[in-house]
Order: sequence, then structure tokens, then C-alpha cells
Amino acid sequence: MAPLGQSDLVTVAAKVPNAVIYLVSALSFHELTTQIPHEVWIAIPRNSEPPRLDYPPIRVSRLTDVTFKTGIEKHAVDGKTVSVYSREKTLADCFSRRNEVGLDVAIESLKFYMSQGNVKVDLIMEYATKLRVAKTMRPYLEGLL
Repeated sequence: MAPLGQSDLVTVAAKVPNAVIYLVSALSFHELTTQIPHEVWIAIPRNSEPPRLDYPPIRVSRLTDVTFKTGIEKHAVDGKTVSVYSREKTLADCFSRRNEVGLDVAIESLKFYMSQGNVKVDLIMEYATKLRVAKTMRPYLEGLL
């Protein structure tokens, strides 16, 4: 299966306007991973009907209101607006869903984040607290500072 590109994010954003690019797809968008997503990971509100798309392949997570609405950024991709979680929210999401994405991916993304500069530890911890993973994330963050 071929890796998905930015145009696939635009396609999903057009077909599922309430979706936000999430987890591995958000990591890839922000260049925080070596992972190559073979499906577009999206988040939708918990009580939304999951979308059904023939292409591109998607992986849907249904999130609580607070988790869904926190940390959304709008980015212009190929002339279209795409909702993507911020770098800091995506890091907290990865630790929150580490059983899904893998702890190695979460740690790798944190290392990439630190190497990119513009580090916002307070913001990461704010999101980590909202997602109830502050205690899990703190030692990794401290180890990299």
C-alpha cells in the first residue's frame, strides 16, 4: 500500500468537514515521526456517525468533547483548509493512545519535537493534564530537556 500524502488530507477534510487530522497523520503533517501513515487518522466528536470513505483509507477515533475540541489548528494545504491538532496536542494524544500508536512512536515524536525548536513545555503539560497523561509524559519530557 502506498504512503498517503497531503492531498489525501485535503480529500478527507473535504469529505469529512468535522474531522481533525489525528495521531500518526498529525505527526506526519508536523514532521514529528519517521512513521509513514498508510491511512488517514482522524478524530471526530464522540456521538458523530463514523464516515465511510472508499478512498483514502481512514482510521477514525471518536473523542469526548474536551479532547476533541482542544488544540485544533487550521492549515492551508493545496488551497484548502485542513483541521489538524497542534504539535503539542498531538504529543499528548500519542501518549494518551500509546497502546494504539506505540510508546516508541510517542517517544520518537517527542525527540523530533525537541529538535525542531520552539518548545512549549507548559502547553504540552496543559494538554497532557487534560488528557490525563501528565504523570506518564513528565519523565520523558524531563529526560529530554
